[in-house]
Amino acid sequence: MRKRSWLLFTLMALLWSLNWVVMKVGLKFVDPLNLVMQRLLLSSIILSPTLIWRRKNLPRDKFTWLKIGVLSLINAIGMASTNIGLLHETSGLSSLLTYTQPLFVFCLAVPFLGEKISLTRVFGVISGFLGILTLYVGRLRSQINLSSPFLFLILGAFLWALTVIYYKKFLSHVDPAIINITQFSIGAAFLLSIILTFEEPAFSSNALYILALLYMSALGSAAASTIWLILIKEEETAVVSTSSLIIPAMALILSWIFLGESIEQTTLLGLMLILTGIHLVNK
Repeated sequence: MRKRSWLLFTLMALLWSLNWVVMKVGLKFVDPLNLVMQRLLLSSIILSPTLIWRRKNLPRDKFTWLKIGVLSLINAIGMASTNIGLLHETSGLSSLLTYTQPLFVFCLAVPFLGEKISLTRVFGVISGFLGILTLYVGRLRSQINLSSPFLFLILGAFLWALTVIYYKKFLSHVDPAIINITQFSIGAAFLLSIILTFEEPAFSSNALYILALLYMSALGSAAASTIWLILIKEEETAVVSTSSLIIPAMALILSWIFLGESIEQTTLLGLMLILTGIHLVNK
């Protein structure tokens, strides 16, 4: 990646790493569907000035809007799935499972985007995932099974990868800020309809929850997601997705600091493998 892209990526990684801690805090106050719906709604409000600022960049044809609608639904379902899994798992383990996303991207980018994957990058991906497995090898042996949290987190990872490929193939010509505000708005409306049908809207006036919601919406979604789309648009999909493997490693450390989640002795080895993978995939 270019220097500018690396700077943007570093900022995004910091925002998303801490976001796992913040999401776990938010789930102590409301259920996953309400949390994601409120996050998407507030994110769309925060980004709404971009509709005025960049109104000339709005798509003009109905087929583009249809594609944005499909992307919005996939994104909303994926976020909801991830948060349902996070409700029942630690933030560290949840982030590790969610960031199997680059593996799905790696498998989809070659046939659908025609991206060339060199042997060096293959070893980079393998090294990165070995690092993730090393970080939680004890938990992988004792806790991961075909339980609902596991399946929800893996489903969230797959749907995230699907949005990456879908955006790159069909919507990379659209302004990332426009994509985000529209997908957040449509996603919030979709989840609200689900909530009104199957449960009840819930909101907490607790100050900690409000702060968590503001962070998730302004920084975790509005800012970080826009940076993510910019990187996907400007750089190779496999490179950006695989480089993001550093995020669960950072989330693991932050979860230990702020939530008291345990860190295994193999953490340093895992981090070294992940950093090696990032280096190889960017060669």
